[in-house]
Amino acid sequence: MTALKGILGDIAAHPAAAGLDRSLSCRLTDLEQVVLGRLSSGSVRDLHVVPAEDSVPKADIRLTMSSDDLIALTDGRLHFGSAWATGKVKLEAGLRDLLRLRKIL
Repeated sequence: MTALKGILGDIAAHPAAAGLDRSLSCRLTDLEQVVLGRLSSGSVRDLHVVPAEDSVPKADIRLTMSSDDLIALTDGRLHFGSAWATGKVKLEAGLRDLLRLRKIL
């Protein structure tokens, strides 16, 4: 959770994210868990973990990765762009959100 709060907090604090109010999810494939939360007012709120099931609500911005890749992103061993390009990290969102997130990531 600390690693995820760090990454999401950096995204939320970026000027390009100003005014965003979106639901977030991060599916951790190796742990079979999904972290749900909300990006709003320059911060990430209400983070909580749920089991990875089909009944998990679809968030506006969705990340999928392993917990090892999350840690590597957090400590700087893995850059988001290269992780996304190689398929280690999956990012799904609406076109408008993707264009905004492109400036941040």
